[in-house]
Amino acid sequence: MLKNSIRRHHFLPRILFFISCFALIPLNGLCETYPSKPITFIVPYSAGGGADSRSRQVALYLTKALGQPVIVDNRAGAGGNIGTEAIAKANPDGYTIGMGNFAPLAVNKALFGNLRFDPQNDLVPVIQIEQGPLVLSVSEKSPFKTVKDIITAAKSDPGKLTFASGGIGGSHHLSGALFQQSAGIELIHVPYKSGAAGLTDLISGNVNMMFEQMYSAMPNIKGGKLRAIAITSKKRDPQLPDVPSFTELGFPQVVVLNWQGVIAPKGTPKEIIVKLNDAVNQMLKEPDVKKSIFDQGNIPVGGTPEEFVAYIKSESEKWSNVVRVGNIKP
Repeated sequence: MLKNSIRRHHFLPRILFFISCFALIPLNGLCETYPSKPITFIVPYSAGGGADSRSRQVALYLTKALGQPVIVDNRAGAGGNIGTEAIAKANPDGYTIGMGNFAPLAVNKALFGNLRFDPQNDLVPVIQIEQGPLVLSVSEKSPFKTVKDIITAAKSDPGKLTFASGGIGGSHHLSGALFQQSAGIELIHVPYKSGAAGLTDLISGNVNMMFEQMYSAMPNIKGGKLRAIAITSKKRDPQLPDVPSFTELGFPQVVVLNWQGVIAPKGTPKEIIVKLNDAVNQMLKEPDVKKSIFDQGNIPVGGTPEEFVAYIKSESEKWSNVVRVGNIKP
């Protein structure tokens, strides 16, 4: 009897330890500390663009902060839908996360109708990284020097002026659509396979205008190839102090901010979301990170997952209405 009692006393702490581990499985994965293996970071666009470069910066920082490799995986196609779907359908264990962007999170559901994922129900926003305005630009050879010039010409000859974009449903395109709706004018949309291709034709004068992201437009504006007409932020940008915002020109509806942030599959444990959020918030305080964001004409955002959720919801409502009113089809 005494011998059996000693055995029970000897094994009782071990039994209690294993019970506690199993109780913590959903949170700690068999008592392992997250992360215990490499993390895949999916980018829904091809290598070399703004989303890709920022994703690689995030991946590098998270690798150092979390102590495990964070590997960038580009899954381009269908306006960002392919890569975003891959994030949504991944195992929600924190080992597959990715970059969530303006179009797939706030536009594509209204634009395409049936997606193979629900942006608001199949994903968990972790943190918004940055947002930045677009610049309405014309060729330096263009006779247009102000927004008023463009509106006057468009009203005198409806459906003649053209604006370029990097594809249907992107921020280039939707900025033009919102401008038309707000100003009561009719422009011809000319979609290209990429923003760079549209920009080339804009510089040569083959299209009349283009709403372009700051990081892409600035070198050509500074180089004298493009003339900046207006910016889609509420206020003027420090990099373009002489360029008015649409708001100050009397078009407060024309506020367009291209944005992106980290997302994860629905069901990812809250503790992992919080850990990732904390890490990226710290990253956004780093001077070199802040400088790289400002240099692209954007501003760092940060904040809580809940704030990112609310922002996506408001953006979805806004752009769904623009798509509906403009009868925009893929």
